[in-house]
Amino acid sequence: MLQKTFFIPWLSLFVIACSTNPSLHPVNSPESQGMSSMRLARIDTMMAKSMADKEIPGAVALVTRNGKTVYRKSFGIANPETQRAYDDRDIFRIASMTKAVTSLAVLMLWEEGKFFLDDPIENYIPEFKNSVVLKDFNPVDSSYTSVPANNKITIRHLLTHTSGLGYGVIDGNPAIKAIYAKAGMTDLFTTDTVQIATVIQKLAPLPLHHEPGERYTYSLGLDVLGHFVALMSGQSFDAFLQTRIFEPLGMQDTYFYLPETHHDRLVPILTKKADEWAVFHGAFFDEDYPKKGSGTFYSGGAGLSSTVEDYARFLQLFLDGGKANGYPLIGKKTCELLFSNQLKENAGFELGLAFGLLSEEEYDRGGMGSVGTLTWGGYFNTYYFADKEENIVGLIYKQTQHIGDDTTSKRFRELVFQAVVL
Repeated sequence: MLQKTFFIPWLSLFVIACSTNPSLHPVNSPESQGMSSMRLARIDTMMAKSMADKEIPGAVALVTRNGKTVYRKSFGIANPETQRAYDDRDIFRIASMTKAVTSLAVLMLWEEGKFFLDDPIENYIPEFKNSVVLKDFNPVDSSYTSVPANNKITIRHLLTHTSGLGYGVIDGNPAIKAIYAKAGMTDLFTTDTVQIATVIQKLAPLPLHHEPGERYTYSLGLDVLGHFVALMSGQSFDAFLQTRIFEPLGMQDTYFYLPETHHDRLVPILTKKADEWAVFHGAFFDEDYPKKGSGTFYSGGAGLSSTVEDYARFLQLFLDGGKANGYPLIGKKTCELLFSNQLKENAGFELGLAFGLLSEEEYDRGGMGSVGTLTWGGYFNTYYFADKEENIVGLIYKQTQHIGDDTTSKRFRELVFQAVVL
């Protein structure tokens, strides 16, 4: 591993660890792809100041244009206990960035004619028959009353977080959070011997936030769809992703549970203690995931771990019209559908069938890319965007919890787009 150290005089010789690796795609001249090296170097300056100000402990960042890597660097210390620096081959828990992968899997099966997107999910997972909507809640014992839902939960509702389902531990409604806890729901991921089918059986009879299709509520809908993919494909969800998505795209470092050969590349989750960086312990999730565990719980909403390079390959698929290495992994019209806003009633916030979309209102604020740019992030501070018009992918991966205000992802995005000169 080659290590280069850059010094910024005005930051009192603050060190930035920037790594390159010959096994990854080579970094091309930004100028060859219509971007400015001098302008991209502003990312280095921003990252140095952010670390000096202890806004973040470090990060790994990647930018591609036209499918060519034009910027790939790592910054800072990944593990303060061992002083291990971040590396551009590091593996991060990408949490909710899993959702887009699950959505792609659903659409691939839809293309095979196995179902309609507006089919009720109860047609395939009968536990969702007789859905109810929360009416009253008693915080003393987490008991509740409910009323029958007038609408059926559809596959499209699950894809777009309009089903009315909640999200357990991270749900914004204290009542739903308590009800899910009492039912023994499992969120995100686990090292326990739990299967997603068991979790869905617990989830289905629980009360909804609201009528299906009524509005957007972030939910476990993509976990339901991970189970749905397994049912419709006849494969485990993990096997489907590996054979139908990861292998065709050359994503060799993306897993629910990491093989032992990859354990040393997983970075710990960091937090801030007494203004110093420390490894984060003692939360509702198991910090040993995905190095340990039963290997049976495949969370379609939050379970994957990956690298910036692997996820860049995934995003490039959508900028290339659904083609991977010239082969159509999904059809052109399906790929176009992913850029279509599904939340017509939500002015200022747009969502496709797999990603957030940059609206015209957000575009007018400046610096975020073209209208329709794909974007999302993950619970542990990973973030991406993909601009089809400019053919640009940007990723910045951090692995943190409870660190206060962190503006580096937004500034990274703005600095990427100001570097476009042709």
